[in-house]
Amino acid sequence: MNTSLDCTVSAGELRGTVDPRFSRVADEFERNFRERNELGASVCVMLNGAPVVDLWGGTARVDSAAPWNSDTLSVVWSSTKGAVSMCAHILATRGDLDIDALVTDYWPEYGQNGKATTTVKMLLSHQSGVCAISERLPANAYADWDLMIKAIEKQAPFFEPGSAHGYQALTYGWLVGEVIRRVSGQSLGEFFRQAIGDPLDLDFWIGLPDTHESRTARMIMPEMNLDDPSPFLYAMRDPKSVQALAMGNSGGYMDLNKDGVRGFDTRLAHAAEIGGAGGLANGRGLAGLYAPLACGGRLNDIEYVSPDILARMAAVASASSRDVTLLAPMRFSLGFFKAMDNRRSVPGTQDSMFIPEAAFGHPGYGGSIGFADPESGISFGYTMNRMGQGMLLNERGQSLIDAVYRSLGYRSRESGNWLK
Repeated sequence: MNTSLDCTVSAGELRGTVDPRFSRVADEFERNFRERNELGASVCVMLNGAPVVDLWGGTARVDSAAPWNSDTLSVVWSSTKGAVSMCAHILATRGDLDIDALVTDYWPEYGQNGKATTTVKMLLSHQSGVCAISERLPANAYADWDLMIKAIEKQAPFFEPGSAHGYQALTYGWLVGEVIRRVSGQSLGEFFRQAIGDPLDLDFWIGLPDTHESRTARMIMPEMNLDDPSPFLYAMRDPKSVQALAMGNSGGYMDLNKDGVRGFDTRLAHAAEIGGAGGLANGRGLAGLYAPLACGGRLNDIEYVSPDILARMAAVASASSRDVTLLAPMRFSLGFFKAMDNRRSVPGTQDSMFIPEAAFGHPGYGGSIGFADPESGISFGYTMNRMGQGMLLNERGQSLIDAVYRSLGYRSRESGNWLK
């Protein structure tokens, strides 16, 4: 039985419900506001498809002091990729998409400039080599689907497809999303709503309708320590590097506009279907997305993915000690991140994500995350507006995950994975 949580902290009021078995999560959520500089946030934990934690609080917009409400939405950055990946696996379950087939079987124009041997699997596992666009893109290109697809079709890969993995930071949404569009006949956002969002009643959007715009939080970029940059930040000093192009060549998505608002926080960006980074959700939406995957691929008598496809979603598909884009050790399944323990890596590449080995999901820039753990039946979502440093999780999100597994009786994560 859930109990209400209603406590006041310096950052504002925290509200929601929590099952007493998961009171540790509520404690850490409040501590994030008191000690870890949280501004506004939400967290949701589902067990076997039912919520056991649903909390929110703080401030959604600094300029107006608007509170973070139960239905506040924020940009979840790369956590959007998990939703895009699930769309592809639903099509595979239906028999409409062969993950091992060539991309050109569905998207013939993709095979230009050394990309003809690329498979759909390579797109999902960040092995396509199309980590960025080299040609300078015009203003607001990120909101023009057809323009981005033409640019990707012309782009030569940064490495031979399948020979390495390079994180497709923004391009992932167009790469996988165009395959989804070609196969389903629907835009990425339309297919997501029809196949996942509506059946699960998710407050998660890839292309936000105008009627929901008033619920959005304003994001706050993380502070950068340029005196001691990571290899990724150091590489970004070269405007022609894959790192600089991956983050900066999108037509202004990351830039301040004339009103002092960054591109990703504008109505134009919220309305666009930016599958690599532009989804809007809250903790409940992210946890709900992964709920069927935590329950064997089926929820409420609807099969979203088959057991065989679910097994592929959870299995490591590519891993190395140096991702071509992120310049750090990474492990990917087909469209998702796996647990990553970089604590002993070289300075600047120590960002980590501690979840059980059976689990899979996707973090977002600044620290949001959603994931499924089919072994424990847990699905999890955390969103916030004050972004933290790093490429994976920061202390705020990881503390909430740690509290979940301690609540379930797991004893240690010193191995890099949570163990019972």
